[in-house]
Amino acid sequence: MTHTERLPRTIGLFSAIAVIVGTTIGSGIFRVPATVAGRLGEPGPIMLAWVLGGALALFGALTLAELAAMSPRSGGLFAYIDDAFGPLPAFLFGWAQLAVIRASALGGISTIFAEYFGYFVPLGEGIAIGPVTIGGVNLAAAITILVVATVNYLGVKYAARVMGVATIAKYAGMIGLVLLAFAAGQGDWGNFSGSGTTAFSISMVASALVSIMWAYDGWADLSFIGGEIKNPGRNFPLALIFGTILIIAAYLLLNAAYIYLVPVPEMAGQRLIAATAAERIPLLGGAGAAVVSAIVMISCFGTLNGSMLTNPRIFFAMADRGLFFKGVARVSPRFQTPSVAIWLAAALGCAYVLFNDFQQLADRFVLGIWPFYILAILGVFALRKKAPNADRPYRTIGYPVVPIVFLLAATGMVVNALVTDPVNTGVTFGILLTGLPIYYATIGRRR
Repeated sequence: MTHTERLPRTIGLFSAIAVIVGTTIGSGIFRVPATVAGRLGEPGPIMLAWVLGGALALFGALTLAELAAMSPRSGGLFAYIDDAFGPLPAFLFGWAQLAVIRASALGGISTIFAEYFGYFVPLGEGIAIGPVTIGGVNLAAAITILVVATVNYLGVKYAARVMGVATIAKYAGMIGLVLLAFAAGQGDWGNFSGSGTTAFSISMVASALVSIMWAYDGWADLSFIGGEIKNPGRNFPLALIFGTILIIAAYLLLNAAYIYLVPVPEMAGQRLIAATAAERIPLLGGAGAAVVSAIVMISCFGTLNGSMLTNPRIFFAMADRGLFFKGVARVSPRFQTPSVAIWLAAALGCAYVLFNDFQQLADRFVLGIWPFYILAILGVFALRKKAPNADRPYRTIGYPVVPIVFLLAATGMVVNALVTDPVNTGVTFGILLTGLPIYYATIGRRR
């Protein structure tokens, strides 16, 4: 399992925590609560679903930290899956990132940035290209992806600094919004009392979790830059665990503030729920929506930067191991960054965001990546058997219960999606499975 790293280790503990918090807290918490309110319709099930989503992310982080400390390499999940199960599943993960996951993530995050940017600058109707019209929001989102790609191309230190500043600003802004909501907001504690008229089922919560896990996603992204973390045996587990706890606390508080200020039936129709909630804090005056829109933009920009910082390393690691075009493993001699992988990710993100809306991007992302989260967590069991004497600076807290609970919940969520939305889920999985013939026609054939 040894593998030479060609990228310098320059990211310390604070920057690592900033990456996981900054990458995760982005667009989702400012958009997804409205979707969840529409699907569940009652405050109790809504808060329960967010608690379950946080527990699922934490259990995943507690388990993944063992692999991250054991094998701190570029590519993260890709490397762990390759170690545990071989090149074919690893290639399929990389193919999924290339064909669905990464482009959907970049597109979804940049879309929310552009929507809130439109609060300050009218984005217009867009442009028509033949029979297709590309909206102003989509164009602004694509431009934002290119700007972030440029920052990351210029060096990981620049990207990490942007990540740190944006993370502090967004977290402070969110906690400030929560405090103002309960101290000075025109809310009603009665909003937490359910009407009792909405039917409730486990399947409904599982469906809502698909959207919620978009907001929580990012807990595994730090692993993708494992080859650039200082003292990884110590810093990796600490950053994964404490970063995830900070995220859960912020999400639960912010959801409670939304419900306090905006009744659940009304939340369902508020696409820009954060701005709507801020308008009901008199202390902010008429500037409430503008203040929150600025916080959301900073948050989304930081998350987009984190996604561009971490995820191109997957393509880089694939190429470095001979599972992708060799040129994608190029390291810029001047900036010491995986330059081709960064621009490849940017191009895919732009292509997706120009022709898809947010909800399509979010659902496709979650359903594309979660089967591989399941596979990576199974890798903890596989590698304990395959390499029992390997150095493990950290061992999963609560093993084997914690990873088993994660696997059961994650599998249930994916199966529920197949049952309740077979068409869209089937399309996503169909795209993933096209990687099989590609593998056997190229990489597998050479091997």
